Amino acid sequence: MPAVVSSPVPPVLDQLRDQPAAAEHELPGLLARLGEVPDPRKPRGLRHGLVYVLALAACAVLTGATSLLAVSEWAADAPREVLDRIGAPRCPLTGIRPVPCETTIRRTLARLDADALDRAVGAWLADRRAQPGPKSRRAVAVDGKSLRGAARAAGRKIHLLAALDHTSRLVLAQLDVGDKTNEITCFQPLLDTLADLADTVVTSDAMHTQREHAAYLAGRDSHYIVIVKGNQKKLRKQLKALPWQQIPLQNRTRENGHGRGEIRRIKVCTVNSLLFPGARQAVQLKRRRLHRKSGKVSIKTVYAVTSLSAGQATPAQLASMIRSHWQIEALHHVRDTTFAEDASQLRTGNAPRTMATWRNLAIGALRLAGTQNIAAALRANSRDPKRPLALLGLT
Repeated sequence: MPAVVSSPVPPVLDQLRDQPAAAEHELPGLLARLGEVPDPRKPRGLRHGLVYVLALAACAVLTGATSLLAVSEWAADAPREVLDRIGAPRCPLTGIRPVPCETTIRRTLARLDADALDRAVGAWLADRRAQPGPKSRRAVAVDGKSLRGAARAAGRKIHLLAALDHTSRLVLAQLDVGDKTNEITCFQPLLDTLADLADTVVTSDAMHTQREHAAYLAGRDSHYIVIVKGNQKKLRKQLKALPWQQIPLQNRTRENGHGRGEIRRIKVCTVNSLLFPGARQAVQLKRRRLHRKSGKVSIKTVYAVTSLSAGQATPAQLASMIRSHWQIEALHHVRDTTFAEDASQLRTGNAPRTMATWRNLAIGALRLAGTQNIAAALRANSRDPKRPLALLGLT
């Protein structure tokens, strides 16, 4: 006789019904957000609810699982109380809580609506992001990353464009750059998934120094800081021709780390005739790096423009936002080194992208908890299966 399986969602709804007053004021939990993802499977013969499968994968990646096989092995070893908290169905005859096998997890994630999953995870993280300080302005970094080991069936590499909050270092949105397009055309659709961009500064690399992007951000009542390189030749020529030698130094910072010392000097001037829509200020940033092992000194000059006026952002604030843009590169580094993302050769449907989403969620949950060493935190989670539940608010 087939086991009678209940849906994993009703227990969560029952908990909310037991505390209706609290439910009105509390932020949606992870299970509720995952419940917004449509189930791609046919309902006939299903043994495992979609929220249950997704929650298992999220918890497993928080313990350091880097493959779908590792996810299934963690699920098979998870204790009963952990499975109960994420809505595991229970057979009324045997009392057994069935756990999906690796094939079931693979097929489910491969067919999943990856856009919907990214929206759900991004919304859960956005609800919990830290607010900027009274003298700071919210900033979002946009940058892309290729999954080097993973590829589609036709062999094309998977490239993901993400938006990361500077202050909390959480990934708020992610989008797959399709076969017949590039990051430039995905810039606006990515930011369309963010509900409120008003008074937010969007930072990006030179690829996104596009007039269409500037007009789009103006329509969203937001601002930009963009790097100017060879793809905007006239604008770069104009910036280089400004009388920088007559402009005093306005901010200087020194940093040490990664085997080098770096001094960053910034000059900013207001120019009303810049060849870029909405640009109010021009920025010259000089980086002097000393490589301690070789003793080699390198000096690089970077130009940028911003729609922020002098009254809206000081040179020190502009320097800080330009510098903190590279938080998104730090995220990519953690995914590569700690989660071995580039070594993964997962190729089944949307599974490579969904695993990248779980890595974003795992890193975000750990950062929300104040974790500095992601690798050490993953090892600690692997020793106690209840720790991922606490990090994801499932206790």
